[in-house]
Amino acid sequence: MLLPDVEGAIERGDPFDGWSLDDRDPQAIAQLMPIWEWFYRYYFRVTSDGWQHVPPTGQFLIVGSHNGGLAAPDMFMGMYDWFRRFGTDRAIYGLMHPMVWKVFPEMARQATICGAVQAHPRMAIAAFRRGASVLVFPGGAQDVFRPHALRDRIYFHDRKGFIKLALREGVPILPFVSHGAHDTLFVLGDLYDGMRQLHEKFGMPWLFDLDPEVFPVYVGLPWLLAIGPLPNFPLPAQIHTRFCEPIAFDRSGPGAAHDRDYVDKCYDRVVTAMQRSLDDLIVKVEGRS
Repeated sequence: MLLPDVEGAIERGDPFDGWSLDDRDPQAIAQLMPIWEWFYRYYFRVTSDGWQHVPPTGQFLIVGSHNGGLAAPDMFMGMYDWFRRFGTDRAIYGLMHPMVWKVFPEMARQATICGAVQAHPRMAIAAFRRGASVLVFPGGAQDVFRPHALRDRIYFHDRKGFIKLALREGVPILPFVSHGAHDTLFVLGDLYDGMRQLHEKFGMPWLFDLDPEVFPVYVGLPWLLAIGPLPNFPLPAQIHTRFCEPIAFDRSGPGAAHDRDYVDKCYDRVVTAMQRSLDDLIVKVEGRS
């Protein structure tokens, strides 16, 4: 069910808490561009294609596959590419996990200035109603910390809320894939199931009293070997990004969003298209067949 007072709801938040669209600052983004440019050109040596698929006007939901731990370098390089091509005034808002505001408040504040908002449907709806587009990485922590052996997989952890959002608002999905960012750290495995049992059976407390959803073991900077979803500094792996052809659905509106079979069908269509595009990108970059 849609909130009747979306705009009113988002105006009652505190500054930089992710509940307002007004904290996004195009001038502050412009000041970050030279830093991002250095990483784009010299550290990650980014290549990018598919920009002809980005609609010049209108709203759409960008759906991406996350890579590279909390540093998420493919996301930031994609943001840099977006702003250098379209300017910092073309509004786009990214849905970010509420945990970031609780655990890393200063990081969250900087992300909010760049357009991050709470990962809640009402924030996405409010952005669409202002004429902006929205960016979401449905796989969340499970995707960004998926084991290195799954680095070439689109892995959304069966989360379909983004499909319901696109159907309800009648916006197309613009898929975004990348290759290489998962080599900026090497995730060996996930200990979450075992850690959750320790928490539930023996009362082991979660750090910050928050369920982390993942508990990866990874090799990377600055820890060399890290256990848990700790922040990381990415290794200088080359990153390749691609925007795929937009996906529009035959049906839209609340009825389509509440049709479970139709949502499943749309979800499979998006994941299949993104996996096919990622496979093609890998062949292009590495010459694999």
